[in-house]
Amino acid sequence: MKYQPNDKRALLQAALGRIPCDLAIANVQYVNVFTGEVYPATVFVHQGFVAHVEAGDPQADLHLAKEVYDGRGRTLVPGFIDAHVHVESSMLTPRNFAAAVLPHGTTTAVTDPHEIANVAGEEAVHYMHDAALGLPMRQLINIPSCVPSVPGLENAGATFDAGTIHRLAKLENVHGLAEVMDFVGVVEGEERMMDIIAAAEEEGLYLQGHLPRQTGRMVSAYRVGGPWTCHESTTSEESVDKMRAGIYVDARDSSISRNVTAVWEGVKDFPCLDRLTFCTDDREADDILYVGHIDDVVRHAVSLGMDPVLAIRSATLLPAQAARLDNLGAVAPGYVADFLLLDDLQNLQVKEVFTAGKKVAEDGALLVEIPQQAHPFETVNSMDVPDLTADDFALAAPAGCGEQVAVNVMTYGDMEVSTADAVVETLPVKEGRVDISGDSDLCYAIVINRYGNGTLAKGVVRGFGLERGADGSTVSHDCHNLTIVYKTPEDGYAVYKKLRECGGGIACAAGGEVLCTFPLPVGGLMSNLSWEQVAAQSVAMKKALRQVGLQQKNPLLRIATLALPVIPKVKISDLGLVDVLKKELMPLFPEA
Repeated sequence: MKYQPNDKRALLQAALGRIPCDLAIANVQYVNVFTGEVYPATVFVHQGFVAHVEAGDPQADLHLAKEVYDGRGRTLVPGFIDAHVHVESSMLTPRNFAAAVLPHGTTTAVTDPHEIANVAGEEAVHYMHDAALGLPMRQLINIPSCVPSVPGLENAGATFDAGTIHRLAKLENVHGLAEVMDFVGVVEGEERMMDIIAAAEEEGLYLQGHLPRQTGRMVSAYRVGGPWTCHESTTSEESVDKMRAGIYVDARDSSISRNVTAVWEGVKDFPCLDRLTFCTDDREADDILYVGHIDDVVRHAVSLGMDPVLAIRSATLLPAQAARLDNLGAVAPGYVADFLLLDDLQNLQVKEVFTAGKKVAEDGALLVEIPQQAHPFETVNSMDVPDLTADDFALAAPAGCGEQVAVNVMTYGDMEVSTADAVVETLPVKEGRVDISGDSDLCYAIVINRYGNGTLAKGVVRGFGLERGADGSTVSHDCHNLTIVYKTPEDGYAVYKKLRECGGGIACAAGGEVLCTFPLPVGGLMSNLSWEQVAAQSVAMKKALRQVGLQQKNPLLRIATLALPVIPKVKISDLGLVDVLKKELMPLFPEA
């Protein structure tokens, strides 16, 4: 993709110095991301594009600019590019997401609306696309490739196939195929994934990957299959193998996983790091507010020993090249004039942000208005759940089982991990119901389809961390069905009622009463409140969840992967207990 100026001849004339350009940024230390040099320069901008960069004398040719802006000796770098991000994970709408990240220097985001696509299909992708138009930043859309993540094991709100790819590829800002999560389907040449990849290639889309914890021949086979990026590297070994195979390693620092350290340890001694890029993947509003966005990832990499100029390349030029964005990611003739002024290359604090040659943020504050737009999608209630009573949250034991029953318990090995095993335990039965009241580490779980299917499934989990009450959420990857973990049926029911009423979100309860609610009425995943308000609600929700026992680093996300049937070894979907490795349902009561 190449962005074109309105009048290329005028840009040519400005480059030659024959006509005055619109703006000159003078008195800056210029970071050249092509050569790695840092030197004094003046940047000339015309019609939102860079016309010329004059090295050396800060006073040279300033008369050839209609306006001269004094950079005050600050360091000028290209605008940051997030190589892979789910806007929905910020729980902000696209316009409010822009307001949150622009002051941190993110001028382009390569987005994957996978989460909301699982809720509302093509309509949701159209919404994310249209809501991002006319912003002072670029939110490029990659078409979700795996909706649902595992067909037949869960019910989502939509199903995507090759025809979907062809239709959505016609949208103005669609640029790629989003992370191809079904890596087994890719390497085994399964028809569904081959058809989707072929459709993307026919449409000229670039292919984002998703290849967790794989090395060797699996990496080679996946690259042969088509995708050429991966943001799922969590170990040094896999980072090395992927980069050696020519795959762009999108080193990720999200609200869930901070993997930059592991990636850097693996690749830091490579003579060439042209396949190292940065992304946030899933970063919540309060983390953006208090920690930062891609600017934080850059600072983290530098703190590990990465050269600042190389880190800036990994946040600018290299993600642009990975996404085949021909004239983004550098401040050079013919490139879009997205750039930042940093205090210096040591602290890497973003002081001023320019997009298309216009100043849009300074000292952490947005300088331009992002008008809100009423969109019909934001008013749709996505909570089409069955009518339930408190009694429906009890777990009925098999008929005739007596006073105890064998149960496949979904067991977490660690409070901070998403993986779980199925462990058969013998649990007491009282009045025909499985009774967990005598074991403080056990909880009930229920996954309720919210797309009108009427399906639901219950189970028992150990090691979740909940000490009392209930935790419920519609942020439940990837189908985002209503998922609740609870100690008593009354608490589970209280959360169900509240989230049904508010159109989705996150809630916790204790003693049959709701303690805190984080409403996310836009698809059950996002709020249309300002990013400051959403950040405050996120902080309050985390505090409430800690009060009922969830002491994880991010208690908000503890429940988010309980129903995700691509994370080993066992999960619970709206269809039942899932054996992830065998890709099949398994019985809750193995001896029934």
